[in-house]
Amino acid sequence: MATNSIAISQGVETRSLSQVAVVVLGRFLFALIFLVAAPNHFTRQTIAFSASQGVPLASIAVPLSGVVAIAGGLSILLGYRAKLGAWLIVLFLIPVTLMLHKFWLVTDPIMAQIQMILFMKNVSMLGGALLISQFGAGPFSLDARRSR
Repeated sequence: MATNSIAISQGVETRSLSQVAVVVLGRFLFALIFLVAAPNHFTRQTIAFSASQGVPLASIAVPLSGVVAIAGGLSILLGYRAKLGAWLIVLFLIPVTLMLHKFWLVTDPIMAQIQMILFMKNVSMLGGALLISQFGAGPFSLDARRSR
């Protein structure tokens, strides 16, 4: 640990203030996309677009996916039952990624590239959610407070 860092004691481990800040910032940045995008799941335009992409029962499934995204995002952001929240994000991302970003079916090369980027973005977020599902929220979270 650097000589000019402030240590925060958590049981046997000691973390510097900068380490805690990085974990909290990481949770915030990870959750942000779900919390910002989720309200769109309640709009007619998003429901109609999803239906046009073959989402079954889009008028129910799309708003429900918005609720799942909000619940998972808030859980991770606050670090409250973050492992469960991460599984909610996994549950959200798998069907959204496979149903809405079918880059392999798009004939226009530019649109195919855009869909592939969106697909890979979701795959990377899926990886992050899987990590959180196993390792939890980390320090400075409601889960860490509960476990003391």
